[in-house]
Amino acid sequence: MRKVDPEKHAARRQAILDAAKACFAKKGFHQTSTAEICAAVGMSPGNLFHYFPNKQAIIGAIVDQEGEETAAFFRDLGARDDLYGALVEFMDVVLDLAGDVDFASLALEISAEAGREPTIAARVGRNDRELRAALEQLLTDAGARGQVDPTLDIADTATWIAALVDGVFNRVAVDPDFKPENHHKTMRTLLGRYLRPQA
Repeated sequence: MRKVDPEKHAARRQAILDAAKACFAKKGFHQTSTAEICAAVGMSPGNLFHYFPNKQAIIGAIVDQEGEETAAFFRDLGARDDLYGALVEFMDVVLDLAGDVDFASLALEISAEAGREPTIAARVGRNDRELRAALEQLLTDAGARGQVDPTLDIADTATWIAALVDGVFNRVAVDPDFKPENHHKTMRTLLGRYLRPQA
């Protein structure tokens, strides 16, 4: 029996995910065939199925990976001295990602598929809960340090920040003139007025 090289396997798996992301962003999830993903990554359909049994498994893995990357990002933010600055940095990243046409398109495809497929909805829901929990922890720690208003309702504030993130991507979808990467200054002003300790 041939042994599987874990590093090579992981690299090929990641190559499939990267190719699928590009295809889904360009054509849409349902309009993309597995043959197109195979062509983009340079492998046969039979080989692809050694890694993922179907497209649902691929998009599920993309959602899982995004959750893992977000968790790692928040672990880094939580280790900062300036936690208010860490929150602002998070929103800066959100605006830049929403300004990336491929990333924004993929995010909307995932959201649409979550509305159709319960297993994807469960994964997206898990990511959302983990994001709000990470925001709550960051806000709690920032409040304890006097870096954000300690009178804020932490859970509500985390939910509203998450809603703001969702809203940025929805605005991109409905308003072609909206360029989120041009709104860093306004975003920082809004966060400062809402989150900073009151005089």
